[in-house]
Amino acid sequence: MATIQTDKGLAGTNKLDAATLSRRKFLGYAGTATALMAGLAACTKTDDANARVGADGVDLGSGDPGILNYAYALEQLEAAFYVKVIMSPYGNMSATEKALITDIRDHEIAHREFFKTALGGAAIPLLEFDFSSIDFSSRASVLGTAKAFEDLGVSAYNGAGRLIKSADYLVLAGKIVSVEARHAAYIRDLLMTNSFADASIIDANGLDLTNKPADVLPIAQKYIKTKLDGGNLPFY
Repeated sequence: MATIQTDKGLAGTNKLDAATLSRRKFLGYAGTATALMAGLAACTKTDDANARVGADGVDLGSGDPGILNYAYALEQLEAAFYVKVIMSPYGNMSATEKALITDIRDHEIAHREFFKTALGGAAIPLLEFDFSSIDFSSRASVLGTAKAFEDLGVSAYNGAGRLIKSADYLVLAGKIVSVEARHAAYIRDLLMTNSFADASIIDANGLDLTNKPADVLPIAQKYIKTKLDGGNLPFY
C-alpha cells in the first residue's frame, strides 16, 4: 500500500465513455471546461501545446497547463481504479457501498473528462495503469487503496494550489478538491468510524496536509505504467 508523505494498468479503462455519467453532470463539466479553453490557450506556449514523450516519459508541461495535466493524470488514475472496483465488486459489498462508490467513480470520470476538455491539444495522452498490487476481491485492499488515493489527491490539490496563476483555474481546483475531500471522508469512515478527519491528515491548526508535485508523482507512479515527467512543473 502506498504511504502518503505529508509536507512538513488497467489498459483501456480511461476509454470508458462519458455516457457512464448522467448527461446533466457531464455537460455541466464540459461546458465549464469549454469556457476556459480560450484562457488556457492564451497561457500555453507553443512548445507546450502538445505533450512530449521523451526518454524521461510523458512531459506534463509547465505553468498552469502543466499543473492541469498533473491533476489530469491523478484523475485518470482515480477514475481507472474506481471503474475496476465497480466492474468487479469485492465480496459482500453492500448495496449502499456500491451505490456510493459508483457515485465516486462517476465524479472521478467527470473530473477526468473536465481536464481533458479544458486542456484540449495540450492534454497528455491517456495513461496505462498497473493495479496488480491490489486485491480487488478484498474489501480491505480496495478501501485501503481508495483511502490512499483520496488522501493523496486532496494533499496534491492543496499543494498545487499555490502554483496556479489563473484565478479561474484556482477556483475550479478548489471546487474539485472539496469533492475529493468528501470522497476521502466517506472512504475513511467505511474503514474506521470517525476517522474522517484524524491527525494523520489534519494538522494542529485544523488544516489539511499538503504535498508538492515532486512528492506526489513518485507515489502515484507506482500504479501508472506510463512514465511521467514533472521536471518542468512550477515549484516552490
